[in-house]
Amino acid sequence: MKLKEIKEIKEINIDEILNLYIDANWQNYVNNKDMLINAMKNSLYILGAYDNDELIGLIRVIGDGYSIIYIQDIIVLNKYQRKGIGTKLITSVLNKYENVYQKVLLTDNKPKTISFYKSLGFYEACDLNCTSFIIINNN
Repeated sequence: MKLKEIKEIKEINIDEILNLYIDANWQNYVNNKDMLINAMKNSLYILGAYDNDELIGLIRVIGDGYSIIYIQDIIVLNKYQRKGIGTKLITSVLNKYENVYQKVLLTDNKPKTISFYKSLGFYEACDLNCTSFIIINNN
């Protein structure tokens, strides 16, 4: 499979975006469609990967675009995974925001996930003598 196109998503088509989250079984987004719509509308930058006209992946960035960006979501349809699409999405964001001081993300603590992000130049917070904290609202 050769990736056809990567482009900024400026107009939100919630049904095609929701399809990605359903495929990944990310229930918090699937069960909170209004939250997903508002999250998309208020993002700093959203980049989509397309095979013909089908949205097959996206990366969503929040932050100020100067001192920090936070990669909130990176998601690729299961049938398109391990084909370099996630790497292309992340490298596109890192290139766009190359001068930003901090580029942060929070992800699953799984060996293949950790290996993937380290291969792209990310460090675990503890490797930088840092830690992270989180509060999750389960309501």
